[in-house]
Amino acid sequence: MKVAVIRFPGSNCDQDAFHALNDMGLKAEYVWHDSGSLDGFDAAFVPGGFSYGDYLRCGAMAARSRIMGEVNRLAEAGCPVLGVCNGFQVLTEAGLLPGALMQNEHEKFLCQDVFLTTESDASWTREAKGKTLRIPIAHGEGRYIADAETLARVEGEGQVAFRYVENVNGSMNSIAGVVSPRGNVMGMMPHPERAASLRLGNTDGLVILRALELVRA
Repeated sequence: MKVAVIRFPGSNCDQDAFHALNDMGLKAEYVWHDSGSLDGFDAAFVPGGFSYGDYLRCGAMAARSRIMGEVNRLAEAGCPVLGVCNGFQVLTEAGLLPGALMQNEHEKFLCQDVFLTTESDASWTREAKGKTLRIPIAHGEGRYIADAETLARVEGEGQVAFRYVENVNGSMNSIAGVVSPRGNVMGMMPHPERAASLRLGNTDGLVILRALELVRA
């Protein structure tokens, strides 16, 4: 399986994703944000970082990069698209996922392990169903919000992928990640690629990353 790891100016978790995916046996390749094609790729990983310096809103400028038209094309074709941390922000700004990510409730950058419960029956979370995962976070603007109608739809249609056991950033309904209505696009604030190796002391993220080979809308 060939996975595009999208790189924006300011991305800083792209190498984490690249190495985690290749260590799993997938074929990950970097793709620069100004590229006009994702031909030949089976999936896209939109990594964390501070794309475009987080000017305007986190992810707002990256969501309008040339490559995002191709990411959208993959998503529409039913291919898996995963956005982590800043990548989650990019996917919401691009309209591929509902809601938005705002400044943490206590206005502090958080860098710690968190525990997640698995909520969705989507392919992304099927292997993790019934498990509590320990995954690291590193964000200042990870508070998930949505208007009442959107939040009701996300909850009612099973689009909540993960919830925080302890709501560290003030996210509505403790939401840590969501999936698209078709189930092939997922965004989450915690970093599974940083919990994918015994060398890092944590492999809980592998149950999420392995789903890249299972997801198809």
